[in-house]
Amino acid sequence: MSTPTYKVTFQTNDNEKIAVDWEVFRRFGIFSPQDDPSTRPQDPVPLPDIDAETLKKVVEYCEHHQHDDTPQEPDPFYDNPRHEINEWDSQFIQVDQEMLFALILAANYLDIKPLLELGTKTVATLIKGKTLEEIRRLFNIVNNFTPEEEAQIRKENEWAEDR
Repeated sequence: MSTPTYKVTFQTNDNEKIAVDWEVFRRFGIFSPQDDPSTRPQDPVPLPDIDAETLKKVVEYCEHHQHDDTPQEPDPFYDNPRHEINEWDSQFIQVDQEMLFALILAANYLDIKPLLELGTKTVATLIKGKTLEEIRRLFNIVNNFTPEEEAQIRKENEWAEDR
């Protein structure tokens, strides 16, 4: 006897409804592994901070990784700073900056730790070795500090400078 397939429907902030197999999201943080999909209300789960395009990318990621082993503590991502990103993830995360940050925010909201780590590691790689001015240009950050304020901030954070 086969197990019935349950779907959960999400409603994005641009009012698109996207139905996803329960098993795709079951092992990620948005639902408890103990949740019983047969007793869930059929109403769409509202995602007020996620648009349809981003959710579709999140679903793509979760579908690809739904059968991965659950990471054990401690997390090897943090234990090994040279931890390599696998080829599929590397290709998946090759998105424009807007989508990269949308994926990070969605992964955080939905509590999908592996995707959150992939996104933040990608941002870290983007800024590694860059000067403050290069980072500002990369992310279109306007420097609204006076020279005096900037000097004060540098002084207060000397301890964080590479030596």
